[in-house]
Amino acid sequence: MNASVRKGTMALAAMAAVAGAVAATTPASAATEPRFLAPSELPPHPDSAWFAGPVTAGQPDPLPMCVGDALPSTSSYRAFHTDYDTAALQVTVVERSDQRAKDFAALLRRHLTDCPRELAEDPDVSATEKSYGKVSVGDGADVYGINTRTTWGATDINLFSVGRKGNVVTVVQWGQMGGFADAPVAAFKKTTVTAVNKLS
Repeated sequence: MNASVRKGTMALAAMAAVAGAVAATTPASAATEPRFLAPSELPPHPDSAWFAGPVTAGQPDPLPMCVGDALPSTSSYRAFHTDYDTAALQVTVVERSDQRAKDFAALLRRHLTDCPRELAEDPDVSATEKSYGKVSVGDGADVYGINTRTTWGATDINLFSVGRKGNVVTVVQWGQMGGFADAPVAAFKKTTVTAVNKLS
């Protein structure tokens, strides 16, 4: 599971590199485009602009840490990257009803809460989760931080938010090398508000 240790940052970076090759992706229908963030709506990077791949139908490849196993084949996603080690991902799922969306959002939150324990099944990995509370937008959103550390010295920080508006759920992930002190929590909450507001 050593490869999964860096899922937060390294998988995001790999996905962003693939997303940059637009011809290698399968764009989702134009109707899904308004549901996704624009690069300028992500937390600002001090030394780089953000760049985005197309909105793509299906599960992200590679799957993101913590929530990847819960994402259905009906997902759509957009990967983002900077010129440096910071990357981001947004995944949106349209459910058949508000209740199904509510249940799915609860499932994602459970996956995030359990993530440090699952990552720590690898003896070379330790992980810590921090809840940054709720954001008042749509039908609610929650923000989390996950810091992973390895025995060889690598450390990554990832921020996640799970938000819902009606029958649509979105997950936003931001990641880079570093720890909790490096996380732009206030800016990420602003990004979460924008992401949920764009769901309809």
